[in-house]
Amino acid sequence: MCGRYTVLPKTKGRSKAAKLLEQHLQEARYNAAPSQALPVVTNDHPDTLQFFSWGLQPFWAKDARAVKRSINARAETLTEKTSFRRLLESKRCLVAADGFFEWKVTDHGKVPYRILLKNEELFSFAGLWDEWTDKETGEVLHTFTIITTEANEVVKPIHDRMPAMLSPEAEELWLDEYESQQELLSLLHPYKAADMKAYAVSPLVNSPLNNVPEVLNSL
Repeated sequence: MCGRYTVLPKTKGRSKAAKLLEQHLQEARYNAAPSQALPVVTNDHPDTLQFFSWGLQPFWAKDARAVKRSINARAETLTEKTSFRRLLESKRCLVAADGFFEWKVTDHGKVPYRILLKNEELFSFAGLWDEWTDKETGEVLHTFTIITTEANEVVKPIHDRMPAMLSPEAEELWLDEYESQQELLSLLHPYKAADMKAYAVSPLVNSPLNNVPEVLNSL
């Protein structure tokens, strides 16, 4: 599961979203949480940074409270669920990030860890998006979910799942409308552990209200 992550506007990287973030993201997200409007790049607007709400609201829901919004979608079962399979075919996105958090269960309680690339560059999670229209007001809500996969050797001691992270090359394929389902699914694997690192952070991250740099401080 991925329930929190970070995205900083000055983070460098080869990611497709990196340049867009430098131009359009002014506020750092030290503790990005579900329901917040966060930066994504969609397959239908691949050169534009958009802000969608984290937590997928399916288009068929009768009202905004009719279903529980999914913040994650398991890569292994995407094709088994009709709603996710449809989005895999037509509504994919890059979710810009430079790190994510997971909590390790210990004898002294849960300890939060920040997990990121060793070079601390920006990258993208593979995501799916959808749009829901309020039939009474006509308001359109754009939402997204982050795809998860099994953990690599860096994340495994902390948690058994991790977000599906995409290399710059994989980003282009993920947004390509001509990629087959099999080719898209092949991109959703654990990221190379040798390129990643993790460290324990302040319990400040436990509250989504704490969007401050101190959240990233190591213990």
